[in-house]
Order: sequence, then C-alpha cells, then structure tokens
Amino acid sequence: MAGAAGHGELEQLASDLKKKFETQHDAVKEIAEKALSEAQKNGDISKGLKEKADEALSGMNEIKARLDEVEQKAARHGAGDDRQKTLGQQFIELDELTAMKSAPRSGASASLMVKADITSSTADVAGAVGAAIAPNRLPGVLGLPQRKLTVRDLLSPGQTDSPSILYVQETGFTNSAAPVAEGGLKPQSDLKLTDKNITTKVLAHWFRASKQVLGDFSQIRSLIDERLIYGLKLVEENQILNGDGTGENLEGIIPQATAYAPPVGLAVPNPASGIDVLRIAMLQAALAEYPATGHILHPIDWAGIELLKDGEGRYIIGNPQGSLNPTLWNLPVVETQAISVGKFLTGAFKLGAQIFDQWSSRIEVGFQNDDFVRNKVTILGEERLALALYRPEAFIYGDVKPAASGG
Repeated sequence: MAGAAGHGELEQLASDLKKKFETQHDAVKEIAEKALSEAQKNGDISKGLKEKADEALSGMNEIKARLDEVEQKAARHGAGDDRQKTLGQQFIELDELTAMKSAPRSGASASLMVKADITSSTADVAGAVGAAIAPNRLPGVLGLPQRKLTVRDLLSPGQTDSPSILYVQETGFTNSAAPVAEGGLKPQSDLKLTDKNITTKVLAHWFRASKQVLGDFSQIRSLIDERLIYGLKLVEENQILNGDGTGENLEGIIPQATAYAPPVGLAVPNPASGIDVLRIAMLQAALAEYPATGHILHPIDWAGIELLKDGEGRYIIGNPQGSLNPTLWNLPVVETQAISVGKFLTGAFKLGAQIFDQWSSRIEVGFQNDDFVRNKVTILGEERLALALYRPEAFIYGDVKPAASGG
C-alpha cells in the first residue's frame, strides 16, 4: 500500500506542477508582449524588463524540468517486473528458439516483439536494454541515475493501427485582437491550416550468422542488444531530424522547422555566442505560443559551449566534475551526430511533434533460402513508424554562431 500511496502523491505533485507551469507560461507571454510593445515605442527594451523576462522564463523552465522529473518517477512506480530481463534474455528463452536449437529445419523461425522506444536506459521501463549492465553498489544514499537522452525521448509517443495518418498542421497565426469602439470595425485575425497526410515507414536491417551461434546464447544476446537495435536507433534518429519525405524517408523536423530570426526590437549581442543564440531561439518559440522543451546540438558544438570561460578562467556552463545530463537555460540538451556541426534545433518537442509506432520493434531469426544447407541463420531487426509535426513555428533551426552584423 505504501507504493500505491507514493504513486498517488506523485500524481498530485505532477498536477500541482502543471498548474504552476500554466500560470508561469501566461506570465512569460504577458512579459513578452510588453517587451515587444515597449520596443516598438522606444526602439529598445528597458534593463528592468529584460531582467524580469529572463527571471520569468528561467522560472518556467525550472518548473517544466521538475514536472518532467516527477512524471518519470510516476512512470517508474507503475512499471512491472519485466525490467529485470534484457531484450536478449527474453529472446533466448523463447520456446521457438529452443526447438530450433534441438531440431533445426528449413523455414523455421523465432521472433520477439518489443516496445518501439528501445533505449540504452536503465530506467524501470520495458525495452530498456541498458539493464544488461549491472550497476555497482555504492555506500550511502545515491540519486536516481539519469540516462542519456535521445531525440525520440523529447517527442510525444503515439501508436497507430493504420499506415496512413491524416492531421491538420498549423502553418501560421496572426492575432489582431484589439479593443474596439462602439460601432467600430472589428479587426480580422488570420489562421493558416493545412491538411497533412503521412504514411508509416519501415526501418530494417539484417545479417547472417552460422547455425552454431544458436548454441552460443551470450553471443546472440550481444548481437541483439548491441547491433540490431542500436543500428535501428541510429537511422531512426537521423530520419526524425533530417528525413526529406521522399520515397521511404520520414519527413523530418529540420526540413519543416522555422528559420532562426531574433524578434524585432530585441537587442542582440554582437557577435552573439552559442548561449545567446539558444536563449533567443527559446524566446522565438515562446512568442509562437510553443515554449521550448529542449535543444539539439552536435557534440562538437556542445563541447564548445561547455568550454566557454569567463575573464577569470572559470567555466561558464556547469562543473567539469558534474555527472548530470547536459542542460542549458534549464532545458535538456541532446547531443547527436545526426545534426550538422554548427547547427542547432530548439523547440517545443512535446507539443509540436509526435511519433506514431505501427510496428513495435521486432527481432526475428530463421532459415531463409539455402541457409539450412549452408549452416547459416538470418537475423532481422525492423520497426515501422511515422512522424507528425503539428506546427513548424514550434521548432527553431539555425546556426549556433551566426555571422556578426555590421555597424
């Protein structure tokens, strides 16, 4: 009963944090509107208002980070005991595999269905293959381990039973609402919507091994956990970010994202550092009514930001001895080589886009063609998914270090 009570308390805390986040978001929006109005009148924003905006946005991001942490804890409370077995362990215990080992025959196969978001996580969720790595027991009370985030982790998850998904994408919104005098002409606002029809795409690869490998359970486990699944994750991450939508490619986020452009009236440092650019991108997303929830950078660019020092030689970002997941302006930073060096992607990943899994990731092994007479087995890994992007303005894409302006 104690576990159930703890889960209920986490749900209540999550509900309270959501209310605080909504209140803080409204405050950020109000300050942003005041800043734009002041810039239009005076040509610049007062120092006090700038500080107030930074404080409000930082507070909103802090609440969001706490909310994400509480929701993850609540999810862990609801997890089952399947986490105790890795993907490889579940596979080698299949009855079909045991039968194939004792009596191999042509056409025989064995398959294991797993959840789509397979990660190297050690969190209490199914499909977290990182559980194969046994943690060291350290004395004292330790904080919960934090796994390395991927692009998929930033997006909202979804399921689909159809290969075709039709949704409405918002491509623009002009708010002309204003006070109107009695008998006066009321202003017209513009809302641009377009129908989007996307289809699920298959990601797959396979390799062959000798039939004798069926007797080597440790090697089969390594092949599954470290090769097939990892290979799928690599191509999936690249497709989510860069897919051009042609042929069997997903339509990725970057080709649809909005170009980085500092809001009119904002005094931008010249030259602007990567830290400045990412902060302004957050503002750009917030003004589009979609507060950012994360940044994506190439490891080279993130290392460059972490190496920045002040005039006294002290690191500006973080502590070299720290071990927490990277963050900037209270938002998580995902490092991936799927994005080009010198580029960044900042956005409202949870609200602005969603992954739909039609096939959960699957691993199959069997005898195909003349495999049987050649003492070979074919091992296949595949998944089927689609990516929906609801509002391009929710994602800001550009150069980490834009060219300095003249003057």
